Amino acid sequence: MYELEKENLRRFSDYITKFLRPSVVKNFMTIYLDKEMVESILSTEMTSVTTAAQMLLDQVYYLEEVGWFQAFLDILLASEYTGLHDAIKEWDFEKLEELNEHRRFLERIEPSITKHMKPSELLAHMSGCLKPRECEEIRAEESQRGRIAASEKLVMSLLRSDKPNWFKLLKIALENCDLDEARDMLETNGGGSEVKASEWDGEPEDVMTTVCFEFREEAETEDVLMSLNNITVTEKPGGFTGKPQRSGERKLREYQKELTAAAVQGQNTIICAPTGCGKTIVALAICEYHLKQFPERAKIVFLATKVDVYEQQYKLFKEHFSSKDPNVRVTGMCGDMDYLSVRWLIENHDIVVMTAQILVNALQSAEVPSLEILSLILFDECHNTTGKHPYNNIMTRYLDTKLTSSTHSLPLIVGLTASVGIGSFKNGLEAENNILQLCANLDTRVITTVTQHKDELKSYVHTPEKVFFEVEQCTSHPFIRIIKNIMSNIEQLAQKTFNIENLSNIQNHEYGSQKYEQWIVSVQKSCKVLQMKNADEERRICRDLYNYTEHLRKYNDALIINEDARTKDALDYLDAFFDQVRSAGYDETERKLTALYDCQRPQLLRLATEGEQNPKLDELKFILEEEYHNNNQTRTVMFVKTRALADAMKKWIDETDSLKFLKPGVLIGKGRKSNFTGSGMTPNNQRGILESFKSSDQSKMLIATSVADEGIDIPQCNLVLMYEYVGNVVKMVQVRGRGRAEGSRCFLISSNKERIAKEKINMFKEKMVEEAIEQLQSHPADLRNKVDMLQREDKARRDHISASPEKPKTQGSYELLCSKCKRFACWSDDIRVVQGAHHIVLDRSMFKRCTTAPHKNPRSFSGFCKKEKMLCAECKHDWGLIASYLTIQDLPLVKIESYVVQDCVTGRQQYFRKWREVPFAMREFDMTEITPETCRPRD
Repeated sequence: MYELEKENLRRFSDYITKFLRPSVVKNFMTIYLDKEMVESILSTEMTSVTTAAQMLLDQVYYLEEVGWFQAFLDILLASEYTGLHDAIKEWDFEKLEELNEHRRFLERIEPSITKHMKPSELLAHMSGCLKPRECEEIRAEESQRGRIAASEKLVMSLLRSDKPNWFKLLKIALENCDLDEARDMLETNGGGSEVKASEWDGEPEDVMTTVCFEFREEAETEDVLMSLNNITVTEKPGGFTGKPQRSGERKLREYQKELTAAAVQGQNTIICAPTGCGKTIVALAICEYHLKQFPERAKIVFLATKVDVYEQQYKLFKEHFSSKDPNVRVTGMCGDMDYLSVRWLIENHDIVVMTAQILVNALQSAEVPSLEILSLILFDECHNTTGKHPYNNIMTRYLDTKLTSSTHSLPLIVGLTASVGIGSFKNGLEAENNILQLCANLDTRVITTVTQHKDELKSYVHTPEKVFFEVEQCTSHPFIRIIKNIMSNIEQLAQKTFNIENLSNIQNHEYGSQKYEQWIVSVQKSCKVLQMKNADEERRICRDLYNYTEHLRKYNDALIINEDARTKDALDYLDAFFDQVRSAGYDETERKLTALYDCQRPQLLRLATEGEQNPKLDELKFILEEEYHNNNQTRTVMFVKTRALADAMKKWIDETDSLKFLKPGVLIGKGRKSNFTGSGMTPNNQRGILESFKSSDQSKMLIATSVADEGIDIPQCNLVLMYEYVGNVVKMVQVRGRGRAEGSRCFLISSNKERIAKEKINMFKEKMVEEAIEQLQSHPADLRNKVDMLQREDKARRDHISASPEKPKTQGSYELLCSKCKRFACWSDDIRVVQGAHHIVLDRSMFKRCTTAPHKNPRSFSGFCKKEKMLCAECKHDWGLIASYLTIQDLPLVKIESYVVQDCVTGRQQYFRKWREVPFAMREFDMTEITPETCRPRD
């Protein structure tokens, strides 16, 4: 219900969030949203109105109550959002779009004009464009914080005004109040003339821009590259940033034209160019040319690896074509929009931006019958086209069609990446072979790099100077000794329960290492299928071992945090874990383990409070103080390994007097679990952090995990810090590329000699990759032959695997047991598969064996509506979800990794992480199996 309205709200969300202030429509929120969510939105509004408005829209998308959409329109009208009300009612935002020019101009002159305004006098003349509540807030601001603060609030209110006459009323008010200086500023360039790029200081790359390409010649030429000389790039602000932004025109750079060459000639190609050079601009130019070349049959798909990257690129494509050519139909789709038809979107749009898995699912279900319905596919971050990645899944289908059919009309393939240095390699030949495999996977025989216009590229893309800081490691701190002693005691307790050394083959697992984490994972996996003659004894031992190893895992994490951050942060991490243990209703073993911690905590607290500073932090503090002393406009991105460390580093900076002015933001992924930083970040959270870093002078630093090293547009910065953060060649190139400003530097700070050596090897390997590319480019015939050979070999391998008979699924009965305590959960015979992907249990007695907890993010997907989390009644292990589906109110939705599968005949136990691996067959869900009792809510 209301799917069209929801889809349109998504499409126009960028407009709506510019104007809507959630607190103004609080009555609507209190009726249709949970109290907790309302409070969260209102709290967010205190720091970012736009982010709060997006949070509200994100919740609106899941509303199912009859009449909510009309209620939303009514509250907008009642709240005097007349412009926004009319735009949403008619789905016509042209009038609001017309306000952008005045808004951008007022943003530009805000720092100056606010010094010459008298808000209390102006308000008497501005009731036609300001709400009574806004006027009251501005008056209160003036009485509490002064005239300039109130002027800034007045300007912010105008920037969010949906009244078409606000600019005119402001000029009249300034004139009536004899505020001539402010009025003159408005009239200097406020009458509608375009602001020239030359009026701004600095280079055009200082801000994120939306690009428009204009073909000025209608006629085709024999040489397709000639038409690229007639492409003009129009740069427009990519959104409200609270900062001056540029607007102007310039031609596509010569090196960017060079990067489009192979694609516009119709050749599959990998475009390899450094981060920050404008590869997305190149992609847009290719799309424009393709649409012009094939006006009747062009169907373009732009693929992204992650949702956050998808949202960024979708917004760019949407804004570009809506301003350049509104007749080009652009849409987008990611994981939480599975109610939409992929085929319908492709058939009814010219360009679809989507995450790769969406296309994979559509191909697997035959909703999209073939890739031949497309004419161009662009792969963002195409170096991921390996192994089991969705990109490779798509290209495998492409190649199977190409190599088995003599008549096909497959799409043009264009890959975009900053580096093709994939896989492991030790010499130039191995690097070449890896690149050839990537070319084979993407069916390309052309690698496009900048060769003719390198000097121009270097003038726009600055490679940061790399500096290494090897620092002392703290190994003898009393905190470390106490934690290791606790871990030793826990291992002895576990050993008395069962000989855990026999459960893993991993040797030399030192405390506070990744190797120890791997050992724990290995032991836990063995515990899950540990079998004994006495079933009760088996359940007790398995549960105890799970608890012991889980506590060992947290202490190991604490040692890792202590190594890189403060002892205080490691203690906070442990405190948070034990708070969770206590609140979950812990058993006797967990009480014993908690007592072990509580006994040592006073001493640990004293050490955390009085102990010596981590030498790594001393070095980092010195670097930051020096950099900001030399240049107080420095902008820093610091990469760290884990979310826990990102959170710890923010706390340390906020609590360090000489550094707290940095006010760092934290950017992490949205992963499913994180005991230290909640459940990760939603795309909205990420957008808010990035917007704050881009547009505010307050936040001068961004602390990020790997989520930021690929794809996400990080604003220009001049200092990149890699804090114990080293990866492969591709990661090194991407991370370094975040320092785009001229004179930028990249520092690696580490106490690990091997880590520093690895980064130096990566730098050497980067040169190897560049030489390998040049070698392949200089011998195109050889490249073609080798790619052809690799494709034939890969096809033969796939055919052999396909010809091998699959292991038949048995019809026998299996039990699903809790993987933590081995309690019986359900029978395999009662499991049904919905839509080929979701697994439900029809046996209502399962509710007697589980308990539930509220779900933090209830939402709808594929006809399901998440309601609660489902936990084991005995040990509180996560079993899955309780969801409603169609007319069925409560259904257990189970995930196989939460269970152990036991054969009812042999008694053999097995553990699986994916449903496709289980040995038993499962029937498709059939509504005829549902009884009236099943449709009712559980007791």
